[in-house]
Amino acid sequence: MIPVPGFEGRRVAVFGLGRSGLTAARALKAGGALPVLWDDSVSSRMQAEAEGFAVEDLTSADWSGFAALVLSPGAPLTHPKPHWTVGKAKAAGVEVVGDIELFARAIAALPEGKRPAVVGITGTNGKSTTTALIGWVLKQAGEVVHIGGNIGIGVLALPAPTPGAVYVIEVSSYQLDLTTTFSPTVAILTNVSPDHLERHGGMEGYVAAKARIFTNAWVSLVGVDDSWGRDLASSLRAAGRTVGEVETSEHEHELHPRGPLHHEDHPRHWIPNGPVTAMGRKLVFDEIEMVDLTSARSLPGRHNAQNAAFAYLAARNLGIDHDAVVQGLLTFPGLAHRMEEVGRLGRVRFINDSKATNADAARQALSSYERSFWIAGGRAKAGGIDDLEDLFPRVVEAFLIGEAAGPFAARLGDTPHRISGDMASAVKAAAEAAAATGREEVVLLSPAAASFDQYPDFEARGEAFRAAVLNLGATPSGHG
Repeated sequence: MIPVPGFEGRRVAVFGLGRSGLTAARALKAGGALPVLWDDSVSSRMQAEAEGFAVEDLTSADWSGFAALVLSPGAPLTHPKPHWTVGKAKAAGVEVVGDIELFARAIAALPEGKRPAVVGITGTNGKSTTTALIGWVLKQAGEVVHIGGNIGIGVLALPAPTPGAVYVIEVSSYQLDLTTTFSPTVAILTNVSPDHLERHGGMEGYVAAKARIFTNAWVSLVGVDDSWGRDLASSLRAAGRTVGEVETSEHEHELHPRGPLHHEDHPRHWIPNGPVTAMGRKLVFDEIEMVDLTSARSLPGRHNAQNAAFAYLAARNLGIDHDAVVQGLLTFPGLAHRMEEVGRLGRVRFINDSKATNADAARQALSSYERSFWIAGGRAKAGGIDDLEDLFPRVVEAFLIGEAAGPFAARLGDTPHRISGDMASAVKAAAEAAAATGREEVVLLSPAAASFDQYPDFEARGEAFRAAVLNLGATPSGHG
């Protein structure tokens, strides 16, 4: 746990007692604060009381006595309308913060020479893989690494800071909205596409929330495939910030046979003077091949090459040499539910990409295979699969599940498809259709929709896919 200083002996309101809320309360208490907790859920309040926390109805509390409100990232700060606790806090002049902000203050309170390095990662898609990949590369290079935030362990539940350690933190737009002093050593924005717009009042609000990761960053790494990223990189550079760009390219061409760039080329920060390009299975700078990812089994597709480019730049900026970074990239075992090979049955591979909860994420998976038997559907987001039309020719047949089955079927038009309804039926039908071709085939779960119509989260949906595959007699695979 990371104790949070700065509130010793003062009352701090904590609303929302999920993972981040309870962890924040524990960290505040460890730092000497007097947290006062509340949640709409009776069971959550009972759990807090069982841990010995003060539980008080914040609807009738005296807000003038609070030093801060720690708000759950699940509660809206601004849109569609501010949570009622936000209104009470602002009326009383009480600052509103989140767990990432508390983490930032705990790090800032340390003497300068004892502060650990921090890598912060956000983006619409790819942030979890990039986070895990950076953590893996740094660990393989012998660094002391703590990985958490919006992935895995809540940030304040990570081990207390030690000199030389590195925190690799995934941060959501909801969490960034609640930060003011978060200052990562390396800040990364993988990409931006429409998502969570209702919580940010539209695309500009969403981008502004994501951009907060760069407010106090030492080194900023920006994905520039989209106009939002390009504009952001330009504005950061115009403000005199240290900026590295990552782009992708569908086209491969002859590369110069020069070796990799080294730290001495850029003594202050390891930032090439121009974008690093994920070109097929290679990372390229100025037509120089930096890294060949051909043997990186767990990083298929152009989007994963982009993730690898961010990991490469982040690790080099933390002082890891080229060879160690490449070794880490090539040995990365992959993440569950993100382009994960879960099994094989004959000549058919089954790929679990349940994390693809929107069309842009599904695009990355569909683009990675020339042919696929695609399982899609769930609770559709705005636009459904409209933006994937150019990839429909790669779909041998689609098997549709959940609430979106009907609308997705209508959008697929002449692309072969059937409505399977549930996961087990879709997996069975897709496996039979793929096996019937006699070719090496891929059955791909990449839903392009949220899971909440049939499952509590994308992890549960992915596990249902895995179970259905193994029930067919498939040989299990490791993460791929």
